[in-house]
Amino acid sequence: LTRLRTFIIPWCWPHGINAARKDGRELNGRQRIDAALRGEWPDRTPLMLHNFMMAAREAGVNMRQFREDPVTMARVFGEAAERYGLDGIMVDVDTVTLSGAVGVDVDLPEDNPGRSHGGFMKSLEEVRDLKPVDLANNPRVQVWTEAVALLVKDYGNEIFIRGNCDQSPFSLASSMRGMDHWLMEVAAQEDDELVFALLDYCTDVCCQFLKLMAKTGCHMLSNGDSPAGPDVLSPRLYGKYALPSEQRVAACSHELGLPYLLHICGKTDRILQPMTEIGAEALEIDYKTNVQAAHDAFKDKITFVGNLDPSEVLARGTPAVVKAKTEELLNVFADTPRFILNSGCALPADTPGENIRAMCACLRSNAAGVPA
Repeated sequence: LTRLRTFIIPWCWPHGINAARKDGRELNGRQRIDAALRGEWPDRTPLMLHNFMMAAREAGVNMRQFREDPVTMARVFGEAAERYGLDGIMVDVDTVTLSGAVGVDVDLPEDNPGRSHGGFMKSLEEVRDLKPVDLANNPRVQVWTEAVALLVKDYGNEIFIRGNCDQSPFSLASSMRGMDHWLMEVAAQEDDELVFALLDYCTDVCCQFLKLMAKTGCHMLSNGDSPAGPDVLSPRLYGKYALPSEQRVAACSHELGLPYLLHICGKTDRILQPMTEIGAEALEIDYKTNVQAAHDAFKDKITFVGNLDPSEVLARGTPAVVKAKTEELLNVFADTPRFILNSGCALPADTPGENIRAMCACLRSNAAGVPA
């Protein structure tokens, strides 16, 4: 990797990728993302990818090998960061690690990310009997955090390390109870005491993961709360049930001294304003969301992360399409430093490397995003 760094990083991080900073100083990846989170102009738009499946494939590693060995996981992410000159590494594994830790039946295929198979709670009443979970002794959590610690050690002075912490409380609760049952109970609003008790339990589990992740030395904490989006949950119910637990998790991150990011899949237009109340420094938004609406809701307050279509553009599109869509996104956010380029969600494993290189080339040639 040291030899790779010598040749690859200068190619992807040349001088003046966008217009130069006013002070003329070139930044490294960590500094670029730090600046974007603070609302200060970097020397160019930073790039961070949700790329664990693609990175593993390019490294010749299957999902079982990736998830079981922290050294392999760190190598996979490090090689991808050096290959494409990423400013940030998002360390993600799957969306069922916490589910498995609390007792949900989880399947771990050799060639695909982990997946869950419905809730184990026969009724909400079972929340009264839930046992505390010790994530520190969970083998899958240990691999995840050890990999982040290795990346911090090897790259932490140069590249921004984002320690993703799997599911947010609303998402975890839906896994434990089963999505259909959970959504019906939330919509009925008849068992609020038990609903909030389960959300409290899940919030404690999520914060436990954040605390373990913070010990790695990573630069940011994050979660995903996809079932909380308007594609699944109404904005009114989002504000009553999902938002308060998201706020508590963001506050936990801040108590640990780290900025926080939340990801929600789907078309989030109808909850953009409530999402500004989470307290997150950054929000990662899926490609289905109206980008201009997100820009207007977040500008000068929250850093937007995203949101190129991972499938139709980055995985199935041509380099020319990738370039055009990247330029469109850069132009929308040309008037604010609070922008980090990313895919809207996880990149498919078969995403062509030439498309990611087209994105990098667009960043090198595009002068949008930094004031003259």
